[in-house]
Amino acid sequence: MRILLVEDDPDLTRQLKLALADAGYAVDHAGDGEEAHYLGEAEPYDAVILDLGLPKVDGVSVLERWRRESIATPVLILTARDNWSQKVAGFDAGADDYLTKPFHTEELLARLRALLRRSAGHATPNLSCGGLRLDPRSARASVNGEPLRLTSLEYRLLHYMMMHQGRVISRTELVEHLYDQDFDRDSNTIEVFIGRVRKKVGADRIETVRGLGYRLVALEGEDAG
Repeated sequence: MRILLVEDDPDLTRQLKLALADAGYAVDHAGDGEEAHYLGEAEPYDAVILDLGLPKVDGVSVLERWRRESIATPVLILTARDNWSQKVAGFDAGADDYLTKPFHTEELLARLRALLRRSAGHATPNLSCGGLRLDPRSARASVNGEPLRLTSLEYRLLHYMMMHQGRVISRTELVEHLYDQDFDRDSNTIEVFIGRVRKKVGADRIETVRGLGYRLVALEGEDAG
């Protein structure tokens, strides 16, 4: 899952980038409203964490422009303490949730997980597809109760496919959602990671749809979850 973090405070940015990466997200960063608007318009993020008090262009204006351009990416806004009018303006501009500074990083991660879960249509915190289980809170997965040992990129791949299980996902889409902006992207490497994950979860769980991409499914006889 790929996140855009829009925050101009260097210390908070470092803290959040580290926490998000540790939680299994690919993270891009924008330090002002102009850069945020450009990245949000140009790149397909799964969610945005948006500070409202930004240089150049304020966060509410950025969000309003995204929504006018029909960019529906879920947005979690960060607001100053006790500034209720900012919260109202953020929601009116199209925000999906908010968090007041200062905050605990764990709360931000929990709200982000809930935002991603709702946007993908999942009702429960844990993801399941037959005997395959994934817990975004601990960034751990298992098959039929057996823990899986996954690299960070393998986890990102499996997480994204479980969020969108049953749907055909192209290699281009996977590249766009697994790697941050600075990563040397190569769609051919997706085949390598698909192969690695198949070996760990069972080859038949990830179907190849020729010319279109890949689809995660439950095995025959399993409850899809």
